[in-house]
Amino acid sequence: MDMKRPATGRAQAGFTLIEMMVVVVVIGLLAAMIGPRLFNQVEKAQKVRIKQDVRAIESALKFYRLDNYRYPSQSEGLGALVTAPSGSDRWNGPYLEALPQDPFQNPYDYANPGTHGLEVEVYTLGDNQAAGGEGVDADWGSWNVKDIQ
Repeated sequence: MDMKRPATGRAQAGFTLIEMMVVVVVIGLLAAMIGPRLFNQVEKAQKVRIKQDVRAIESALKFYRLDNYRYPSQSEGLGALVTAPSGSDRWNGPYLEALPQDPFQNPYDYANPGTHGLEVEVYTLGDNQAAGGEGVDADWGSWNVKDIQ
């Protein structure tokens, strides 16, 4: 049996421009619907991580205080939880294996005395590293992490 091409047309070699445009539009619509939900989940995960980190550092600070009868000074900072400050006879650490970084790859800040009515505070200034802001630029610390849902 002799196989011949049909006489009425030629074989299709690929996709037409219209078919490609339809695929691109469908992908764009899917991205527009899924994108905002995905970014909302990322921001929520960042907030949960901040809450957990701040609570872990606060716990380590409490253990430091039990051993040394005081919190680390402002000049000693959170580094006193990992390595013994000079002249510290009662240091019984390390209280943390390593200091965590916030979700934006910045170290957490420490205030002794605190500025929001607490004795000491652990906080992050958000992605912009400036006081104030909203969303990923918001400040989160010991005074408001309980508000994170």
